[in-house]
Amino acid sequence: MATLGFTLTFWAWDLIAPLATGYKDRLGLSSLQQSLLVAIPVLVGSVGRIPVGALTDRYGAKLMFPLVSALTVVPVLLLVLVKDDYVPLLAVALLLGLGGTTFAIGVPLVNSWFPPGRRGFALGVFGMGTGGVALSGYFTPRMAAHGENLPFYVVAAALAGYAVLAAVLITDRPDRVASTVSLATRLRRAGGLRITWELSALYAIGFGGVVAFGVYLPTYLKTWYALAPTDAGARAAGFALVTVVFRPLGGRLSDRFHPAVVTAAALAVVALFAVVQAFDPPIAPVATVALLAMAAGLGAAGGSVFALVSQVTPQAQVGSVTGIVGAVGGLGGFVPPLVMGGIYSAKGSYSIGFMLLSDLALAGCVYAYGRMRTQRPDPDR
Repeated sequence: MATLGFTLTFWAWDLIAPLATGYKDRLGLSSLQQSLLVAIPVLVGSVGRIPVGALTDRYGAKLMFPLVSALTVVPVLLLVLVKDDYVPLLAVALLLGLGGTTFAIGVPLVNSWFPPGRRGFALGVFGMGTGGVALSGYFTPRMAAHGENLPFYVVAAALAGYAVLAAVLITDRPDRVASTVSLATRLRRAGGLRITWELSALYAIGFGGVVAFGVYLPTYLKTWYALAPTDAGARAAGFALVTVVFRPLGGRLSDRFHPAVVTAAALAVVALFAVVQAFDPPIAPVATVALLAMAAGLGAAGGSVFALVSQVTPQAQVGSVTGIVGAVGGLGGFVPPLVMGGIYSAKGSYSIGFMLLSDLALAGCVYAYGRMRTQRPDPDR
């Protein structure tokens, strides 16, 4: 149920990206304006994970999952009304970010139900909910071709139905200890842990890369390789699907090896193939192989980082730490679309952006192996 809810809310969170080229053509947007429209939900959904994670520590996922899912219906339906006006569209994109906060609800829920030796894989399976981006990339433009408002109605109905099911079927652990301290205190304690910020930096590269590619890859493929919107959306969906498949694999490997080692190896793959893509290879086969290899590395890193969260964070603080780590990771997805759009507007090329991704991934690889590898799981947590 957690994975299903994460998938649906992630689809809602990513509704604008597959339609961004249509908005650009209809409203006469610049590349930077288009990038901002795509990035706004990512920003809000990322920052919103901080309070939502802390609220989950207090009230539990049984309340928070159906509540957030139901509230996300509102901005999805508002997209029907504002599709022809850029400023109101930005405002609704702001509200749409709510759908991206459910990550901080699901991680503490799933984490609480599994022993330490199985949490990596379990969290990896939950992380497959990022496949909502793949569903959005593939189905949203196709549904819009049959009716421009159809994807909004379908996703709103799915979210409403899920909210009802979640209220009935999701159960917090009977022995869950609800946090009684204030929201500010919980966040201050979580923010005071060094591991919180170390994990945040790594997750900003891994998950941030997934989000950035998910929201900007259709635009990149259409602009640079002159692909049709449906073709670009399908290829972007394939990229997202690979990240989904490799996320539980990263978690599973982290149950057998130290998660920091898995993270370092995954980011090394990203660094290598980002350099390959920076040289603007032909779409078939080199660019396709490079993009899918980066997808595999980013997906595996996302799974391994949260396997590390589950090992070194006290159970009562998992929601708060997850909120901060998830927020920084999402912010890692907010910046690249703006950077890519700005670089292309200024230079007419995306190569610099891919070289920056390579540098960040290599830095994360070195830090994960050199510093985080010394972290050991605490059997009492």
